[in-house]
Amino acid sequence: MKESGVADYLIVGAGSAGCALAYRLGEAGADVLLAEWGGGDGSPLIRMPAALSYPMNMPRYDWGFRAEAEETLGGRRLACPRGKVLGGSSSINGMVYVRGNPRDFDYWEESGADGWGWRGVEPYYLRMENAAHGDDALRGQKGPLYVSRGLCENPLYGAFIRAGGEAGFGFTEDYNGAEQEGFCRLEQTVRGGVRWSAALAYLRPALRMPNVRLVRALARRILFEGDRAIGMEARIGGSVRKLRARREVILCASSINSPALLLRSGIGPADELRKLGIATVADRPGVGGNLQDHLEIYVQQECRKRITLNGKMNLFSKALIGAKWLFLKSGEGATNHFEAGAFLRSPNAEYPDMQYHFLPAAVRYDGSAPAGIEGFQAHVGPMRSPSRGRVSLVSADCEAPPRIRFNYMSAADDRRDFRHCVRLTRDIFSRPAFSEFAGKEIAPGADCKSDSDLDEFISKEAESAYHPCGTCRMGSSGDGDAVVDSDCRVIGARGLRVADSSVFPRITNGNLNAPSIMVGEKAADHILGKVLG
Repeated sequence: MKESGVADYLIVGAGSAGCALAYRLGEAGADVLLAEWGGGDGSPLIRMPAALSYPMNMPRYDWGFRAEAEETLGGRRLACPRGKVLGGSSSINGMVYVRGNPRDFDYWEESGADGWGWRGVEPYYLRMENAAHGDDALRGQKGPLYVSRGLCENPLYGAFIRAGGEAGFGFTEDYNGAEQEGFCRLEQTVRGGVRWSAALAYLRPALRMPNVRLVRALARRILFEGDRAIGMEARIGGSVRKLRARREVILCASSINSPALLLRSGIGPADELRKLGIATVADRPGVGGNLQDHLEIYVQQECRKRITLNGKMNLFSKALIGAKWLFLKSGEGATNHFEAGAFLRSPNAEYPDMQYHFLPAAVRYDGSAPAGIEGFQAHVGPMRSPSRGRVSLVSADCEAPPRIRFNYMSAADDRRDFRHCVRLTRDIFSRPAFSEFAGKEIAPGADCKSDSDLDEFISKEAESAYHPCGTCRMGSSGDGDAVVDSDCRVIGARGLRVADSSVFPRITNGNLNAPSIMVGEKAADHILGKVLG
């Protein structure tokens, strides 16, 4: 009879990486205990792809983090949603599937993450994917993570892709395959009209194994004997208990919660910990630093034809869409509606550094829309801003939310890059492909033309794409700012690893769910001693 609170491996967080890690360790026969505070993921608001704006704005499914006020964004405090639910952020995200550019991972390796170059990570993408499209030699066909494409039935998708060609850009058949650069049809983690989260792909099969168990627990701090992690203190129900790990504790708690948990446990900048009265286990100045995100702007255009989703946001239309999805798993409820996009290079960029998501609606992430207007929009932004922020502690309270400061737009070229994105989008929307559709510009608006006008608009309207990462950076053990080594082991501690988007040395091109899952897949093999590639 196994002890309920003891396992060989204690994984903290059932998110994108944690679910993959639990499945692969369990598959290898390891005794795994997976701790997750969030609840079930069975709600139609999670499972229906088109309902994506709801769970990321609900305290039941989201940690509700907000960043500190950003002076460069007019003092606004941007939301930083993180999934508080089985599947983590894969259960509340926009479901766009992007591996990242191979050059992203070569940079990782060049910066000290040995074995995490493209040659080292590609086998894990092949292992995890079950892709319905693309070159069979370049895409996984048998993995647990189903990847599909929308039908692109709305004519605005085709107009966007044709306009890209008219603006002088190419088309890529598979941006996750041979070539990322170009206009494209976007892939989504949707299977049979249902959001295919890490919980469905990995956690459900893992929990059918007798050696993998799930406990609903709120992590408070890691427990140590000397410098060796032996478990964690957690709130379970109304009491505080200890969960034990015979071999290792593995943090997969997100780029916000993983560094916060390390800091609360005595791993981080010694001076900062001392001021909070936290005993130092390992002096690692990089914990919480290197925080990165993708910031984006919405360029919105009125549509002169009644073909957009704005005309279907009334209660009657929503009811019909919901009913069709509920009974048939089809129709407009069965897609995330981000079905076309692009990865483009700005002048002098070595490889794509701008991303587009196109949407046949004028609407914000919170579901709000311009009243009485049919419209469409492009989400666009630079992907490799050098701006960096930090996650830090407000107090030693084990359950107090951390302080999050992104320092958006703090790099010298950020505003220039955003202005280029806006002007390029206007050029694309002005092309002949949109001539039968495009009405007036809704945002920024025709009067917003000068650099100063655009800078003001960007400050007031730029939003996070919800891709925080990098706060437990991977690097060589001799790098004073690195937090984990190339095996995801926390430098300066034993029996402790981090395996989630916080280990990214630099943010990848595009949405982060796919590379986060890849980290969980690859970290499992590092733990098991059977790394592919």
